[in-house]
Amino acid sequence: MSADALATLPPLREVIARHGLSASKALGQNFLLDEQLLDRIAAIPGSLDGERVYEVGPGPGGLTRALLRAGAEVVAVERDRRCISALAELAEAAEGRLTIIEGDALVVEPPAGAHVVANLPYNVGTALFVRWLGGETWPPWWKSLTLMFQREVAERIVAASGGGAYGRLAVLAQWRSRTRLAMKVHRSAFVPPPKVMSAVVHLVPEAQPEGVKAATVERLTAAAFGQRRKMLRRSLGAVPGAVEALERLGIDPERRAETLAVADFVALARLLDS
Repeated sequence: MSADALATLPPLREVIARHGLSASKALGQNFLLDEQLLDRIAAIPGSLDGERVYEVGPGPGGLTRALLRAGAEVVAVERDRRCISALAELAEAAEGRLTIIEGDALVVEPPAGAHVVANLPYNVGTALFVRWLGGETWPPWWKSLTLMFQREVAERIVAASGGGAYGRLAVLAQWRSRTRLAMKVHRSAFVPPPKVMSAVVHLVPEAQPEGVKAATVERLTAAAFGQRRKMLRRSLGAVPGAVEALERLGIDPERRAETLAVADFVALARLLDS
């Protein structure tokens, strides 16, 4: 998008009013309108000039504008038909650098080699995140993930072992990705303000540990944290060989899941896969 084309765009508030848009609670929407904040989010992955970006739930296009200002080529998936006409106007101004897909991100095939930057709808955010972290193909289709979540969810993704926030999301995110909490966002930044605070996490894929299958890590974490108040002897009892593997690794089976580091789960999975 040229600077001239960008300058002709009306303010987001005007776009929202003209198209009669309002954030849908059913779709987990909350709109961000602060351009400086949106530009800061778009800067988190690093330079996006000429890079492909995949955005889920663009709404009226606030973050989309910031990504275009950063020089990205954006593929945006929007389920809410009400927003499509507003996004179409933005696509026209973007001069070929914005593709709008009307559909559900849970079923849309994402573009390969893209940075994902999104203020994820609250009602599908975690499901999408777990899907993007899964699978045996690694490195994944995405170059990086820069995602807005409720702050509680964001803290669970980056949590260290031993605390109450540490759980399945942390292990799935950290065993083959580098994670960080990149920015906290106050609820007042949104229209309408949600009841909770938000935060942006940033993930970059790293090499997958050798001899470990993603399916095994997923199965172990589902069992261990599905009954996190129980001792590992009980919670992992349904996973064949898991309790014996704990003992071979010198891990007390009377410990609880949150006391195991990510490396412990990886070592456990490697033994089960050997």
